[in-house]
Parts: sequence; C-alpha cells; structure tokens
Amino acid sequence: MNKRTRLLLASAAAVAGAGGLIALAATPKPAPGHPAGVQLAAAQAADDDPADRRVFFGELHLHTGQSFDAYSIMGTRSTPDEAYRFARGEPISYFGQTVQRPRPLDFTAVTDHAEYMGTLNQLDDPTSPLAKSELGKFLREHPLQGFMRIFTVNAMHQNLPELNAQAAMARAWKAEVEAADRNYQPGKFTTFVAYEWTSMPDQKINLHRNVIFRNAPPPAPFSSADSQRPEDLWSYLERLRGQGIEALAIPHNGNASGGRMYDWNDSDGHPISEAYAQRRAFNEPLTEVFQNKGQSETAPELSPADEFSNFEVMEQLLTGGPSPVNGSYARQAIGRGLVVQAKVGANPFKFGFVGASDYHSGLSNGDENAYAGQGALSVDPKVNLPSREQAERLLAPPRHGAQPATLAERAHERADEVLGSGGIYGSAGLTGVWAEHNTRESIYAALRRKETFATSGPTIRIRFFGGWQVADDALSRADWVKTAYRTSTPMGGDLPARSAAARGPGFIVQAAKDPTSGNLDRIQIVKVWLEGGDYREKVFDVVWSPERKRDAAGKVPAVRDTVDLKTATYANSVGAAVLNGVWHDPEFDPAKPAVYYARAIEIPTPRWNTILAVRRGLPLPPHLPATIQERAVSSPIWYTPPA
Repeated sequence: MNKRTRLLLASAAAVAGAGGLIALAATPKPAPGHPAGVQLAAAQAADDDPADRRVFFGELHLHTGQSFDAYSIMGTRSTPDEAYRFARGEPISYFGQTVQRPRPLDFTAVTDHAEYMGTLNQLDDPTSPLAKSELGKFLREHPLQGFMRIFTVNAMHQNLPELNAQAAMARAWKAEVEAADRNYQPGKFTTFVAYEWTSMPDQKINLHRNVIFRNAPPPAPFSSADSQRPEDLWSYLERLRGQGIEALAIPHNGNASGGRMYDWNDSDGHPISEAYAQRRAFNEPLTEVFQNKGQSETAPELSPADEFSNFEVMEQLLTGGPSPVNGSYARQAIGRGLVVQAKVGANPFKFGFVGASDYHSGLSNGDENAYAGQGALSVDPKVNLPSREQAERLLAPPRHGAQPATLAERAHERADEVLGSGGIYGSAGLTGVWAEHNTRESIYAALRRKETFATSGPTIRIRFFGGWQVADDALSRADWVKTAYRTSTPMGGDLPARSAAARGPGFIVQAAKDPTSGNLDRIQIVKVWLEGGDYREKVFDVVWSPERKRDAAGKVPAVRDTVDLKTATYANSVGAAVLNGVWHDPEFDPAKPAVYYARAIEIPTPRWNTILAVRRGLPLPPHLPATIQERAVSSPIWYTPPA
C-alpha cells in the first residue's frame, strides 16, 4: 500500500466517522476509481428506505456583494442573508424594488469568491481606513479598473496593504458561515456553507471550483492566492477530513477552460497517474454542466452526430478569445476517463452532473423571463425591466468574441465591454437531487453518491436506473421505484457484476415536466464506451411524445415548434407532461467499459433575448437563438467488465 492510498483510506475513515458517508466494500470487488475498495455510499438512518427518496431542487453556485467582482463591476450589494431569503421564496429589496422568487428552492449554497471575500465592502463605511485611502477613492471612482488591479495583484500573489484584506476576509467568512447557519431550516430549507476557489492560470484559464461543506466549516477557506493548482486544493480537503471536516469540490465552466479542465495531464504537465485519478474522483465527485456562462455537457465539434449538441454554446474564455473544445466538455471527459482507467487502473472523471446559476446578483432564478444579461436585471416587466438602451446593449453582438486577451489588457474598458454582449450568456441552471430528507446530511449524501441531475433551468424531474434484470414492463408495476432500488442501480452508481446468462444492461428512465414550462419532446440515453485505445459515443432516442413515429431511417422527427416570435409565447399543444421508457442496449459488448446517462428535452420555448426584444419593441437579434429547448441530464451509470 503506497503513501497516497494510505492517505485516501485515512480520509475515507474520517468521513465515515463524521457521518457514514463512506464505507469499505466487501463484495462485489471494488469499483475502479475508488482506492483500495473505498465506496461512496449514502449517509442514511437505519429506517430510511431508498425508495422514499424525494426530489429536491437547489442552487450550488451563487454570488452576493461579498464577491469582489460582483461588488465592483456589477454594483451588487445583496448579502448572503438576502440570497437565502430570496431562494426560499421571501420578498427582498433589490435596487430599490421588492422582488420575490415565484417558487422557493429546497436548498442553496452561497459561493462567494474566497479571493478578497468581503474586502471591498469596507467601502460602505466611509470612516474605514480603506474608504479614506487613495486606493479606496480609486476603487469608488473607477470600479472596473479597480477590479482589474485587485485581480492582477491576487494572480501575482502580491498584496495591497490598504485593503486590510486578511481581517476583512475573516469577518466576511464569519458572516457567510453565520448566514448559512441562521437560514438553515431542517426539513424545509437547507443551506450549505460554501465558497468558490477561483483559480485562473495566465489570468484567463478557468479552473474554478465550488467547495461545499457538509456541516462544520474550517476557520478560513483555501483560495487561489494560496495555490492555483487543483491538486493543492485536494490536499486542503484531505487535511480537513483528517480533522473531521467533510467537503467536496465541484468544477464549473469547463467550456471556458482552454482545454485544461479535463486535460490528459496534471497541473505539472505529466500524464494522469493512478494517484491523481483516485484523488480527483474522490475530491470532485460532481461537475457543473449547465449555468449562466454556457453549458459544458458537449459541443457540436465533439458530438457532430448529436442533433441537440448545439445548445447554449459559449466557447470562449471568460476574458475573451476562443477556448478550445478538446478537454473542455464533460461528455468527452467521461470518455477520456475510460481511456485513462484502461491505462492506469483508475478513472479521474467519474463524476455526476449538477447545474447552477453563477449569478452575481444574489438572486437565483432560472426562468427565461427572469433573466437579462448578467442576472442583475429581469425580463419580467414587474421586476426591473431593462430600459430600451440597456436592452439594445444586451442584445448587441459581442465586441470581443475573436481576440484573446487577459483581464489586465482590458483594464481601461467599460464593464459591459469586458463581459461581452449579455446575449451570449444564458439563464441559470439548477441541481436536482434524490434524497430522503431536506437536510444537510441527506442532501450532501446524495451529492456524494452522485444521485443528482442537472437542468438548464426548469424543474424537470428525471429518474434513471440500470440493471441486468430490467423487465420490459417494469414501469407497469405500482411499486416500480421500490423494485428498481432493490434490483437496479440508480444514477451515479456502478452496474454490479454481470452474470454470464444476463443479456445487455436494461435502463428505466422517467421524466416529468416543470409545471410552469414547456412539455417534454423526448428522452434520450447517451452512451460512451471504450473502443480500442479511444472512446466512442452514441445518442439513442428512447421515448418521445406520442404525436410522432420514427421515419424510414429510424429517426424521430423534430417536435413541432409552437413559438410565436411576435409575442414571445408558445403553446403546450405538443409534447408530453410525463415520459417513461425501458431501454436495453442493442449494441452492448461485455468486454468494453461503457457509461450511460439520460437526457430529457423540452419542446421549443422563447429564449430570454426574444422575450426581452418583444417587450421592448426591438427587432429579434439575428446572432442569437430565438428559441431554446430546455433540458435535464442525469448523472451517469458505469459498466466495467470483470478485471
């Protein structure tokens, strides 16, 4: 047993002691990617039945005025308290208006940037040393340039003494923790203490992670000023587990990582090793695939045969300039994980899926009519409708879409120019979990075991099970969920060992629409498998709304588009409210590792930019999609042949 395996076992033991999240497997043999047989399992009471798990929807990536970019560039002054109150459906004051989320969330994590957290908020006190300083005056009069200066100082591991950063950050972290604890209502609304680790190598490569704590947090967060290497963040998490503090990290915006988020190599440029793969899979069991700044599921260049891959694509760095697609998307990472596992014996990219907003307003709402540009404005005419001038700017073509640049090179440009046209951004994503209770322990356990799914905003509910004895009529039984938990594997898990007599794996999938959004078009299963020394992928249509049939080529026709672009409305006269299906892999090869996940897709509905243009009497922007087919993706299920 090497030193790294001993460390991981110690971490596992610490987590198990803290709440039973991890248990050592006896039989069957340990799943690949989990060191020395460590299996991630649910932390559940003895009387909890998995079949009683309910769906909970929540937000795992949200910024308030405690984040220095939200404060300086966007003028956000919302507090973590206000963010939690808004999330659970209470009215709050926002830029002088009363706003309220139409439907409360079940859980929320405020993830303000660790870097200079709360530091600029000292400017709110005119008697503070920072407010009285020349730097404070500069920050007030030139917020964008001030942001650039602080960002550059952080990236270069330097310090600005006038900021009094350490003391301010300590106060801010204390306030974050207290706000989360104060707003936690077990059984009704769950909060998590959390933050964002904002690593940005070369001042433009996005390697950001959100760190979510199960319960008690540490005295201070680990920031990118401490290190920009993900491996050092993992070391921090491993040290905390030794102290009984359990947490996980969630990467986001792989699409803006310049190909580095799911690279073949580690931070030092060395090929991924077994130890690296084990550590990454253990510390990062989830990845964010839907959010405001584009999706990271896949891209047309990587999945040309996937007719739905051209969805909310933003292939650019956060500072401008193109971001290569290879190494930037989760589906490719799943395939690369199989390749790496075949080489080193462990899979670094064995993750589940979550969605979030990444809004910097403190207000989490994924509805298309509740978003305009950067989340600081709303398309809803009852809530802060952008002026015509603002709308024209938001809907204009991007100004810097083709030229790579660092933030430092943009230091004298206006905030809206740095951020680009608001139209390239989308509305918020959302995370769904299947858990027994609305508590920190139960929801965190669901995150750990990857019984999660991501949506592009609506509360689409999706279930996904896989097994070797799935009957074609499985869904006809009243207790099919109970049977599925007993005989099959839910999303996020591994198929058990296959008996010689078993046919290919069968999968049960069910999706239910958001009551306030579009009907469902179809459910698909995405398969990724190992083929020689590379991976392959294929998308299978499993079930679709009943007004269509496969054509002669076996293709399911597109659902009819009911969107009226003149009024930015649609009709639920097509599609289905609920879709169910059982599917067996017709191309299964028991010798080849494979991964499966489900994707539910809505009928077309108006995208936020169409709603805004219609309500402001502006022409529809030709460079932006007029409609959107919202969706949900389940966490995968893995098949591994016997060693």
